[in-house]
Amino acid sequence: MTEPSTSDDAVETPEVPTSTPVVETGDAPEARAPEAEAPAADAAASTAPETEERSSDASAADEGTADEDGAGADAADEAPAQERAASEDSDEEPAAPRDPAERVRELEEEGDIAADYLEELLDIADLDGDIDIDVDGDRASVEIRGADRLAQLNGSRGELLDALQELARLAVQSRTGNRSRLMLDIGGFRAQRKDDLEHLAEDAVSTARENGRPVPLRPMNPFERKVVHDVAKQAGLRSESDGDGKDRHVVIYPAS
Repeated sequence: MTEPSTSDDAVETPEVPTSTPVVETGDAPEARAPEAEAPAADAAASTAPETEERSSDASAADEGTADEDGAGADAADEAPAQERAASEDSDEEPAAPRDPAERVRELEEEGDIAADYLEELLDIADLDGDIDIDVDGDRASVEIRGADRLAQLNGSRGELLDALQELARLAVQSRTGNRSRLMLDIGGFRAQRKDDLEHLAEDAVSTARENGRPVPLRPMNPFERKVVHDVAKQAGLRSESDGDGKDRHVVIYPAS
């Protein structure tokens, strides 16, 4: 007789659900959500252009700052290079000291320092050679004579000579604290080279006069450019150095 009672309980159980209030509470936020999201979307849309504009302005400002910084860096790098170039190709001798005898003693000291350094270098390399010291104008002059092996190593363009000269100048500067304009020669190479350059410059001067146009010469080192400048100056023509680094060369201009 317990079966009817079990059936009645089974029927009554679905009649007392608690899901109805839950559905209502769940439906309410769904109905209100679009209304709440719409103003947020509108606000986001209205502020987006302003954000983009501010980002664009900030980016432009950054680019402008970078350009200014880059220009400043280029100018800072270019100034020392121009000063070095002007120093290398300058036709003017340094200002004469008040006491010429004192200046000669300074140049002789430069020659002695360079000679000591070069002698030690030759001993290390086991190379023969005698060193002569002189004063040429406002420069100390040092020549290595009787160094046949060293002359062969120097080559046709004098790369070894230029390197040794720079080392000798640095040795002088480290002792005196002053920049040296010392000139080094090996077995008369630079003297012969000077004669060849003078003839080359004279031909360029003649060409500039005949054609009435600037005549550019091949790239040269500072010593070679100085020789060409001197020849052009003696001929009454204007010459300028152009290019950078190993491409730096002299251009001779016709008379205006």
